[in-house]
Amino acid sequence: MQAPSQTGWLESRARKAWFEFRANGLRISRMVRDTAERIGSHPVRRVPRKSTGLSGSMLLAESESALWASLFDDQTAMVAGKVQNLRVAVARLNGLTVEAGDVFSFWKAVGRPVRSRGFVEGRELREGCMIASVGGGLCQLSNALYSAALAAGMEIIERHAHSQVVQGSLAEHGRDATVFWNYLDLRFRSPEDFVVETKLTRDRLIVRFHGNGRSPAAASTRRTASHPMPVTLVGKVSAALNDCGDCGQSECVERFEPEPRNGRTAYLLDEVWPEFDRWTGAQAQAGDLAFLPMDGVRRKRPGYTWPSLRKEGVKLTEHRWLTLRRSFASRRLKAQGAQRQKKLLAFDAMFAQAYAKAVPYDIERLVVPIGMLAELWRSGVLGGRHDTVLMTRAPIAMLQRDLDRAAALHPDSPTLGDFRADEALVQCEDSALGNADGIVTPHAAVADFLVERYGIAATRLDWVVPGRVEKSAPGGRVLFPASALGRKGAYEVRSACAALDLEVCVMGNANEGDHFWRGVRTYPVRPAALFEDVGCVVLPAFVEHRPRLLLKACAAGIPVVCTPECGIPAGYPGVTLVSAGDAQALEASLRIIFSA
Repeated sequence: MQAPSQTGWLESRARKAWFEFRANGLRISRMVRDTAERIGSHPVRRVPRKSTGLSGSMLLAESESALWASLFDDQTAMVAGKVQNLRVAVARLNGLTVEAGDVFSFWKAVGRPVRSRGFVEGRELREGCMIASVGGGLCQLSNALYSAALAAGMEIIERHAHSQVVQGSLAEHGRDATVFWNYLDLRFRSPEDFVVETKLTRDRLIVRFHGNGRSPAAASTRRTASHPMPVTLVGKVSAALNDCGDCGQSECVERFEPEPRNGRTAYLLDEVWPEFDRWTGAQAQAGDLAFLPMDGVRRKRPGYTWPSLRKEGVKLTEHRWLTLRRSFASRRLKAQGAQRQKKLLAFDAMFAQAYAKAVPYDIERLVVPIGMLAELWRSGVLGGRHDTVLMTRAPIAMLQRDLDRAAALHPDSPTLGDFRADEALVQCEDSALGNADGIVTPHAAVADFLVERYGIAATRLDWVVPGRVEKSAPGGRVLFPASALGRKGAYEVRSACAALDLEVCVMGNANEGDHFWRGVRTYPVRPAALFEDVGCVVLPAFVEHRPRLLLKACAAGIPVVCTPECGIPAGYPGVTLVSAGDAQALEASLRIIFSA
C-alpha cells in the first residue's frame, strides 16, 4: 500500500463537505429524473410471506460469495457491519417477484440505508479509500445481483463499475456493480417473470433468480445456471487503494481505530434443563450475553434461571412480560390438542422476534433453543453467524414422522392425527438445522436422527440423574408416568397390562377417551408416594423429550421399560428398550420383570 500524503484537519473536513454537497445534488437530480421517467409500468411486487414463490420454477442463475473472506481481516468489526447491512438488504430482497419487461432497481427494492432501518457502519470504497459508512458493504450484494443478471441473459439498464479495482474481486473481470444511494443504481430487465431469492448462510451470500425458463429471448442468451459464478473477495488491495483504518492520518475525518474480533456469544434461552445448564457453564466466558425469559433468582424460581451463566459472570437480560403473557395464555388452553400446539408455536416465534431485536449486530455466535430456530432463520438473524442448537424438543420433521407412524397403528385415535405443523415452518426449521454448526442434546434418539439426516455435529450430554432418591421396595403395579395418550404409548400399555392382568398407576389426566382403560384396573398417582407398590415404570412412547421420571425410577432401583424415542441410550442400567408400537415386546418384557 502506498503511503498517502498527510491530510490536515481542515482539508479533510472540507473534502468531506464537498463530497456531500455533490452527492446531495446528484440525489436530487436522480429523484427528479425518476419521477419524470416513471420507470416500469408495474412496481416490483413482493411475494406473500407464507409463499416462497419458488415452487415448480427453474433456476435461471446463481451467484455465491464469501462473507468472511475479507480484504481486511484485522478489522473484523467493520466486516461484521457489512454482514449486518447484508442481513437487512437480503431480508428486503428475498421473495421479490419482477414481471416480464419491468425494471429491477436495487435502491427501489432495498431502500435507503439509514440507521433507523437497521443499517450500521461497514466498509465502503470511496474515492480510492476504504472508509467506514452506514450501509457500507452493500456492493457485495449488488455485485452478486449483476453477475446473476448477466448469467440469466437479462438486459442491463444501469450499472456502474467501482472506482478502484480490488484484486480478487469481480472488478478484475468487469462483473462488479457499485451502488450509492440513490444516484448510483443497478437496474436490469428480464423478458420473463422472475423471482429473487437471497439468503445468508453462516459464511456465504447466495443470490438466485427463478423463473419458468420459457422465454425464447432469455433462453438464447442465458448462460448455464448449473455453474454458479462465485464472488469471493480475497487477496490484497491494489497499490492505489488506501485503508482508512490504518493509513496513519490521525487528523482525517474518516479515520477510525481498527477493532479486533470480539468473539462474543449470545445465548437465547428459554426453559432451563440441568444438562444444558452444565454445558453452558462450561462454554460461557465473561462478556458473553444471555437473554432469558425471566430471572428466577429474584423470584426464587429455580426453573427460570441458569445458575451456570450467572456464575460465569455472563450478562443476563430478561423478557419478563413475554414470559408472563405466555404463562397466562397457556393456562387458558386445553391440556392437549391442535389449538394448544399452534399457540405454543406462536409464542416461540414471538420470543424469537423479541430476542432477535436485542442481539447486537457484531455477535458472531448464537446458542438457540430449537423452538426459536425456524423464526430466527426466517428473519435472517442467523445469516453470517455460527449457531448451535439446544434440542429442547425433537425437530418437527422427526415429531411428525413418529406421530404418523403411531396414527397408522391406531387409526381410531382421536389425538394422533389432530395436529401437524404448517409445511413452511417444517421446511424453515429443516433449512436452519442444515445450516447449524451443531446441536447439543442428552436425547439419544434426537441426536441419532439429526446426525443421520444432516450429518451435523452432535454434542451428546449425559442425563442428569435426580439426587437423593430413596430406594423403593418392589411392588405389583405398573407406573405409567404420562397421560393416557396414543403418543405416549397408552394403547400398548393397555394391551400388555390387560394380557398380564396388571394394575396400572396413571399419572396424567388427559386420555384417548372416557372409557379408554376399560378392562384394566387403574389408580391415580400420589406425588408424595410416587413409586409406592410399583414394580416397573413403563413408557413405550412415540414422543418423549424429557424422561425425568424414568431416570428417577432408575435411581430408586425400579426397573424401567421404555422406547428409544424416550431418549435414554441403549445399555443404560436398569432400562429395557422396546420398539414403539410393539405391544407384544412390551408384554414379554413385563412378564419377565414380574415373574422374577
